[in-house]
Amino acid sequence: MMPSARPIRMNKDDPMRPNAQPVASHFINGRYVEDTAGTPIPVIYAATGERIAQVHAATPAIVEEALAAAAAGQKIWAAMSGTERGRVLRRAADIIRERNRALSELETLDTGKPMQETLYVDATSGADALEYFGGLAGSLTGEHIPLGRDWVYTIREPLGVCVGIGAWNYPTQIACWKGAPALACGNSMIFKPSETTPLCALKVAEILHEAGLPAGVYNVVQGMGEVGAALVSDPRVAKVSLTGSVPTGRKVYAAAADGMKHVTMELGGKSPLLIFDDADLENAVGGAILGNFYSSGQVCSNGTRVFVQKGIKEAFLARLKERLSTGVVMGDPLDEAVNFGPMVSERQMEIVQGYIAKGVEEGARLVHGGGRAQREGFFLEPTVFADVTDGMTIAREEIFGPVMAVLDFDTEEEAIARANDTAFGLSAGVFTRDFTRAHRVIGALEAGSCFINSYNDAPVEAPFGGSKMSGVGRETSKEAIAHYSQVKSVYVRMGDVEAPF
Repeated sequence: MMPSARPIRMNKDDPMRPNAQPVASHFINGRYVEDTAGTPIPVIYAATGERIAQVHAATPAIVEEALAAAAAGQKIWAAMSGTERGRVLRRAADIIRERNRALSELETLDTGKPMQETLYVDATSGADALEYFGGLAGSLTGEHIPLGRDWVYTIREPLGVCVGIGAWNYPTQIACWKGAPALACGNSMIFKPSETTPLCALKVAEILHEAGLPAGVYNVVQGMGEVGAALVSDPRVAKVSLTGSVPTGRKVYAAAADGMKHVTMELGGKSPLLIFDDADLENAVGGAILGNFYSSGQVCSNGTRVFVQKGIKEAFLARLKERLSTGVVMGDPLDEAVNFGPMVSERQMEIVQGYIAKGVEEGARLVHGGGRAQREGFFLEPTVFADVTDGMTIAREEIFGPVMAVLDFDTEEEAIARANDTAFGLSAGVFTRDFTRAHRVIGALEAGSCFINSYNDAPVEAPFGGSKMSGVGRETSKEAIAHYSQVKSVYVRMGDVEAPF
């Protein structure tokens, strides 16, 4: 039975604290839009299981309104100079930082992540992206290529209307990570958040337009797969960027390919973290915690296959268990003392519980956790399995929850081969005091976003994305510009044209 609703209300008296449900389900053409004919989508606070808000999925009329607005707005936006576009993005970044606490509260309500995380990672990361790409916008020029008397010049052009499809784990960040490079290049965007976390992207759109973005340039529509499919298949859309699972990525990529659309796919992972005997034990344990239990394990780049060289395996496990036993603080994520939150939804909790049961069934040694926390909401204990072998389900499949699989190894060559034996290639990490080995191993690992004596850092200045089944293209950094623009080449002949007849 659905718990009784506890609506979030707009704080109209204090616009600097918009700690509330946005005023309607969609944001189109510079304003909030509602159509209650769409399927209701409840917003559940993961810490209690209460329904705190409700939005409606986009109807065909809403989808059409968003597409028409984006097509019209894009032409106005692209006609502005890069410097003018950058000024708007930087102004939006400033507003986000001014309202960080309220936006962090909304992120916590939307996802269940602790305020201890959202205050420092989510809206702030979105602001970083808007500021970074706002700074680049005025520098996006072509080049002059001399060819004797003749010459070629290039023009970097926007693609047009872009569709962004977000995941539920970082709704504010993803809305900005996709929107910022798209807008810097002169595109418009229609962003569809995950139906599990629909609120935060609406506030991003509201702030962008408050900062001066022309109507129609950044739109948000709600919905499930059929709404995404309608957007991806529309001929007015030039580009699709998805953050999600590999199965969803396959479907979206195939639909986009049918229309020869540009794509960025940021998909899942089963990333390796290699810890050698000479690693600083405390730092290695800390890296493994960040790579498995931050955001309750709901991070695509997590290093969930932790390969520990046999010489320090038991010391590693002992210290890990000690830190988990004494350092984890569960509770209401709105309490800043809490550092470990719930799964985003009851369904996700059940999926993770199934993987834990499979780990026990297949013979892995349960070192810590393994159960549901004795409290309301969708909380699971941080869980560690040791003596995991490469063929076990928990070592092969992405779990997306607080479950660490510890595998032991003897030699560097063995660890590299086993680490690469996966269809995924999103991230990888190495802990060692031997920097020659660190660079050698990272060079041999098949992954797009890698770490040495660290894990899960994601500065906007660095490219983020994977290889193999983990995706196509890169988010953030200058690399993202190439994925949201195209180059026109113009040959200029300075003399006469010679022709055979």
